[in-house]
Amino acid sequence: MTDSQPIRILDPRLANQIAAGEVVERPASVVKELIENAIDAGAGRVEVELEAGGARLIRVRDDGGGIGEDDLPLALSRHATSKIASLEDLEGVASLGFRGEALASVSSVSRLELVSNVHDDPTGGWRVVVEGRRMEPRVTPSPHPRGTSVTVRDLFFNTPARRKFLRTEKTEFGHVEEAFRRQALSRLDVGWVLRHNQKTIHQLRPGGDLVGHERRLQALLGKAFLENALHLDIETGGLRLWGWVGLPTHSRAQADQQYFFVNGRVVRDRLVAHAIRQAYRDVLFHGRHPVFVLYLEVDPTVVDVNVHPTKHEVRFRDGRMVHDFLFSSLHRALGEARAGATPDGEGAGGQDAETPGEPLAAATGEVREAAPQAAWQQQPMALHGREESGEQKVTPDRVRAFMEGYRALHPEHEESLLTPQPAAPGAGGTAADVALAARQATSNYPSQPQVAPRPAMPEADATKAPPLGYAVAQLHGVYILSQTERGMVIVDMHAAHERIVYERMKTQVHGGALEAQPLLVPVSLAASAAEVATAEAEHEAFARLGVELDVAGPETLLVRQVPTLLVDADVEPLIRDMLGDLERYGRSDRLEAHINELLSTMACHGSVRANRQLTVEEMNALLRDMEITERSGQCNHGRPTWTELGMKELDRLFLRGQ
Repeated sequence: MTDSQPIRILDPRLANQIAAGEVVERPASVVKELIENAIDAGAGRVEVELEAGGARLIRVRDDGGGIGEDDLPLALSRHATSKIASLEDLEGVASLGFRGEALASVSSVSRLELVSNVHDDPTGGWRVVVEGRRMEPRVTPSPHPRGTSVTVRDLFFNTPARRKFLRTEKTEFGHVEEAFRRQALSRLDVGWVLRHNQKTIHQLRPGGDLVGHERRLQALLGKAFLENALHLDIETGGLRLWGWVGLPTHSRAQADQQYFFVNGRVVRDRLVAHAIRQAYRDVLFHGRHPVFVLYLEVDPTVVDVNVHPTKHEVRFRDGRMVHDFLFSSLHRALGEARAGATPDGEGAGGQDAETPGEPLAAATGEVREAAPQAAWQQQPMALHGREESGEQKVTPDRVRAFMEGYRALHPEHEESLLTPQPAAPGAGGTAADVALAARQATSNYPSQPQVAPRPAMPEADATKAPPLGYAVAQLHGVYILSQTERGMVIVDMHAAHERIVYERMKTQVHGGALEAQPLLVPVSLAASAAEVATAEAEHEAFARLGVELDVAGPETLLVRQVPTLLVDADVEPLIRDMLGDLERYGRSDRLEAHINELLSTMACHGSVRANRQLTVEEMNALLRDMEITERSGQCNHGRPTWTELGMKELDRLFLRGQ
């Protein structure tokens, strides 16, 4: 046992170095803090310059309001800030930085200098550095245009233990570039420049409208992201969600293109992640991750940003409301992305984001594709008699000629191709009804009784072909080949029919109250005090899902009733998972997801099988149903149900026009 040491006050440099352990992990951490200060200063342009991945040099320059001569001595001090003055200010923080610790921490583990000017006169700037163990500030005149430049040299030069944990220059620059990308996406109206070792990596113009925003996304995330993303803008109850969500078919092996911002602050929040994961649960292939750039705008007083030193996490006053809003908004947006009406790159009328087409208005509650929705109405492309030297503009006469040519091939199906089959209203929601629906799905497709009513098809228009075109052949009993105005579509008939049947079964089962069945012998669960409290508070939520859950003691719960479809399931882990979700997120879809798994299996077995020969009428009926069915771009397991080859792609395959 060592002798007790006297209590002493740490000298400022050591205290700041300890604080730096929380906010300064690597060069990317420094870049993040300096950029946030620049944005808070009202910068319209931010330049970041690096050497050796940021270990040798980091310089961030902005054209913001600057720091006055009298304030400069405090700029590098701990607990000094201009952004809050009272506890009331802290409860509604609207700025990115507010603690006043970052600059002091960075200056304690590097050679830092700050030059700033609040005037337009470039000769009126001032420079401040800190010296010695007491970190005394020294201010001297230094010419500088309006704004601020912060230069950080030799990061961790005086803390070798920290410096040895830095990775290679390439790795550190990769982290800096990702931090830069997040900040550049957080403020689309600000111009950005990133240079590394005297080489310009990114030079981004400010974007003041949707065209400029999409140009920024393409520059940072690639053209494929924009071509496979849905734009949404939804506002309700003081919450606004806008941005871009990727189609389920455009997923990634890693969660490396997921950006979520709350009032302009990039966050990684468990509640947000759970809501987004739930929205994609029914359409994403196993092991894949969705892509999105989303912006949530809320009243600053209802979100606490002071829950983590790096301010990456937030806490919402009403987490359940935020969770439900995010889930319902994204779930609806993904559901409305029907087959044939989604951006699909060049073949589907996608455009280069540098010269995008006229954006559709993003009104409240509207979901809009990043590329034009009905590209076959807008994309110039010849249908017959194409000239080698160029493309002919689509006209109503040419479309009519295309459709007449198709009808000439299949005159016996002329009326049925554009006339929807009558739909019988669904009845009940019992397991027997659902099983019957699955069996009926294997019968002659166009004349089968429908499980649930489907929307009426629009009236036939002789100048417009349906988005998925008209079937011309079946390939190996597996794929449907369809001719569209843009080229050709290939449909996996089993995967497509599986989704159609599945969605109708879900509509029937979840359309009203789930049919429940009391258990002959109630299931007793040993529960913690927290689980018992959650069960009492969420009794109505369980009841709406067909579960009767009673409190039988301080640490005992009784399951007396479950949905009919889950009578034979192991309910104990399911109930525990639901309790955990309700406690953490205020919402649980475990039970619904479990039922949907059963419905998905039934739909899979009840859909048309491979090697079944379909008539032209059956194939066209399937295409029409795909166009009106939610999430029909993916099967129940997340696989794509269709793909398209445009005329440009087909021409390239055969070297036409080259």
